[in-house]
Amino acid sequence: MRFKLVFLSLALFGCSGAAPPSDPDSMQPASEMPQEHVLVSFDADAVGAMPGQFLASRTGGGREGVWRVEQVERAPSGTQAVVQTDADRTSYRFPLLVYDQFRVRDVDVSVAFQAVSGRVDQAAGLVWRLQNANNYYVVRANAKEDNVVLYKVENGERSDLQVKGRRGNTYGVDVDVPDSGWSTLRVTARGSLFEVYLNGRKLFEVEDSTFGDPGWVGLWTKADSVTRFDDLRIANLDVEEGAGQ
Repeated sequence: MRFKLVFLSLALFGCSGAAPPSDPDSMQPASEMPQEHVLVSFDADAVGAMPGQFLASRTGGGREGVWRVEQVERAPSGTQAVVQTDADRTSYRFPLLVYDQFRVRDVDVSVAFQAVSGRVDQAAGLVWRLQNANNYYVVRANAKEDNVVLYKVENGERSDLQVKGRRGNTYGVDVDVPDSGWSTLRVTARGSLFEVYLNGRKLFEVEDSTFGDPGWVGLWTKADSVTRFDDLRIANLDVEEGAGQ
């Protein structure tokens, strides 16, 4: 979490960047996730090992991510969580942990996360419609920048997507992202419309049609972020809508 200073010059001359800070009291409460969903708690996985049913990958440079299950006191779904532990400071480095059990187009996915450390970044992300390590959507919360941003990664190049209903250039939404304790990040993807939530409150929507085919769902970090994840929930909306996988 960072302390923000608002300079008079910005008010006088304007700037591009993140959308205005979100007031938690004004944000729309999230709807319930569908009852039919997959829950991954990591409690059945061996401590010290990479969790089963996942594959590790990476976008960008630097070292591969190191994902392992650790015992974590008061983890959201039990006593264990998965952690990306390699603190390589390469800036354009995005370790991925991909759930490889099914591919899906329309999906409702959420995860609990906890920022542990990071000098370059303290990020936690969800990916969906992942075709490979260089083509997917990701929404990430950043405890150093105190914002949440939705990107597409196309041919290995990451670009943020415009917040729906906001004028000018926006870079996600400014919002308090705790640098201690657990938070929950969620995205709902239906067709070209994506809805983003943090800690049970809707932050913003994005529309984009770059990736329309089914893909994998997974977890994401950036640079030297050491981040814990737990209580991953995946609802396949293709089944709900009768579209098939």
